[in-house]
Amino acid sequence: MESEIAEINALIGREVYSKNGISVGEVADVQISIEGEGSHVNGLNIMDVNEELFKGWDLNGKGIKVPYRWVRSVGDIIIVNDIIEKVASKDQTDE
Repeated sequence: MESEIAEINALIGREVYSKNGISVGEVADVQISIEGEGSHVNGLNIMDVNEELFKGWDLNGKGIKVPYRWVRSVGDIIIVNDIIEKVASKDQTDE
């Protein structure tokens, strides 16, 4: 269990990019679900969000939450699906 906690803590501070190479932000916290016999990562709280990507969003310094199912890979950086770009641009096209 200690090694799992260390692995989860290692995610904090990592930079997050879309699979297209666009910066999304930096992991500030990890959402964990503790149900049944085990636990798993539910999502990532992202701060220092790319203001250009999320132009038009009223974030008020709160950042965004990314479901962990959108994560494509974890290494020195975290890569998420390009769905984040589509979600971010949704508000811009709705105007």
